[in-house]
Amino acid sequence: MTAYVGLEVRRTLRDIGFVISTIGVPVMMYLLFTNLGADDSGYKKAAMVGMAAYGALGAALSLGTGVAEDKSTGWLRQLRITPMTSRQVVTGRALTGSIVVLPAITGVLLAGGLANGVRMEPWQWAAVAVTLWLGSLPFTLLGIGNGYRFTAQTTGVVNVACNLGLAVVGGLWFPVVLFPDWLRTISRLTPTNRFAELGVAMAEGRAPGTATLAVLGGWAALFGAYAAVSYRRSGRTV
Repeated sequence: MTAYVGLEVRRTLRDIGFVISTIGVPVMMYLLFTNLGADDSGYKKAAMVGMAAYGALGAALSLGTGVAEDKSTGWLRQLRITPMTSRQVVTGRALTGSIVVLPAITGVLLAGGLANGVRMEPWQWAAVAVTLWLGSLPFTLLGIGNGYRFTAQTTGVVNVACNLGLAVVGGLWFPVVLFPDWLRTISRLTPTNRFAELGVAMAEGRAPGTATLAVLGGWAALFGAYAAVSYRRSGRTV
């Protein structure tokens, strides 16, 4: 399975479109949003975490597009006749997702530290990166589930809708305090809002709340079940 994961990681990171959309776009948006108004160091730090989370979200979901393309080209059919079990294939994809989100997170954090002058203790930088890395798992599972369930074209559309919807409602682009009360309540139930909260907690030097971990854990279980069901369903058609 190690060789399989290595192959998928190389294939993903060689895709110029993936690099631009998951690393270049979040970095550009972060620098643009944080340099239009007054020089607010607190906002730059919070926006850095939010945009790093957005980059990780896009990278995790994009894995599903690759799954759908592999399904259409017959690669999944080839995998089914290898010694790898179904669980190993899905696990390998999830591990691939956990690796390819790192450049997106790192790119935005570097932009915050080097271009915007965000300052934190060394352990906080590491903690923000690690918590965002670990917290991206639910979105990797969502992307994988979409890839196994839909065609390549439909997966791309669904992933874009999930990406934009979860990013906006979850408060990755705009502070949740600007939302009306009803939308703020919905936002607190989304996985993206709690995902960003992990990084914000580390950036502020505190532990994430129990509710944050519970909501993320619930979404991870739901998306994991969705990925498993989608994979079994694809086995009847591929």
